[in-house]
Amino acid sequence: MPLVLPKHINTFFFKIMLAFFTFFLLFFTGFLHFPSVSPSSLHHQQQQQPIIKNTAPTITSRTNEPFTDLVRAFKKWDSQLGCARFREKQPHGVALNGSKVASLQEGITDSACKGLGLNHVSVLVKGWTWIPDNLDNMYSCSCGLTCLWTKSPVLADNPDALLFETTTPPIQRRIGEPIRVYMDLEAGRKRSGQEEIYISYHAEDDVQATYAGALFHNSRNYHISNNKNNEALVYWSSSRCLSERNELAMKLLGLLPHHSFGKCLNNVGGLDMALSFYPECANDANAVPKWWDHLHCAMSHYKFVLAIENTWIDSYVTEKLFYALDSGAVPIYFGAPNVMDFVPPHSIIDGRKFSSLEELASYVKALANDPVAYAEYHAWRRCGVVGNYGKTRAVSLDTLPCRLCEAVSRKGGRNARS
Repeated sequence: MPLVLPKHINTFFFKIMLAFFTFFLLFFTGFLHFPSVSPSSLHHQQQQQPIIKNTAPTITSRTNEPFTDLVRAFKKWDSQLGCARFREKQPHGVALNGSKVASLQEGITDSACKGLGLNHVSVLVKGWTWIPDNLDNMYSCSCGLTCLWTKSPVLADNPDALLFETTTPPIQRRIGEPIRVYMDLEAGRKRSGQEEIYISYHAEDDVQATYAGALFHNSRNYHISNNKNNEALVYWSSSRCLSERNELAMKLLGLLPHHSFGKCLNNVGGLDMALSFYPECANDANAVPKWWDHLHCAMSHYKFVLAIENTWIDSYVTEKLFYALDSGAVPIYFGAPNVMDFVPPHSIIDGRKFSSLEELASYVKALANDPVAYAEYHAWRRCGVVGNYGKTRAVSLDTLPCRLCEAVSRKGGRNARS
């Protein structure tokens, strides 16, 4: 005998079936959807971990929208957020990593002008690796000081200072002889013990020189593309294949679509394949290309650039990071713990702040598909909020001649005591 349900139960089941049918109809036709993972939700998850901070955007459009045109992403960010709100979120006059020791030296002040002993200083560069030839010049510096910086013993036959980098200064110096200056920009910086003035990348030394300068290679192609590769998200190039750096790069890049152009982990078929991918990056068709000729231009086609320092110590922030910033990409950085003291606010992804490489890769993928959240990493440049980056550039290699001449002048030049 068939089971006959009461009339009110039949009505109840009919309403449930109608509700389920309506839900699935709306879902599959696109009127209803489940929330997707976005940089904003990733940021919320990261905030639950105490070691994660200052990595993800605080505001995002919560979209999953792959994009290639960076300028359109900027316009979308302008319409949804804008510079006024970005400026409100940035700290004022506070070291971003909270360090008690200054990471960057201050420039010369009006009171320091009174301590200058010479109105003109000449520096003869004796040995170098990091000092480009195009720094040779006569400079007009602060406080009316003029500075001759040269590698020519003809132009500076009676110099006030001798600058040594690849070789150590003479053991002895008598009053009346040029001041000995020694520069070491390598990670394990060490004084020679035979200099009156010591230059390094660190603020605690006599003269600081950051790697943020623009004069390393002035013949480079600086074309910046607004079109971002949406298939290969990350640019990586390294030709010094250190085992630890290679291992980290291999693990992270294994989780992300990328192009590797250097000798290490190359996956594009050659060292100059960037010119095949992006012909507009060529400099001189008649010259054999060098890796630095097309570096900035090639980087600019990618949303992210992986930058891994050889050594992870305070204030050792090298050109690997600054090249990526200058190219209009977002750096994924592994290195100095106090890196945020050297860069613009909200401009880089600090890989060390994530609890795992898988979490970092998930964040990068989500950010790559959120034009508004991605554009916020460029807001510092567009909104004029450079933060400590202004100081970083002010004490870069580009400004070293004047700052060294000022230090030599304060010591009295040849009359300085050893």
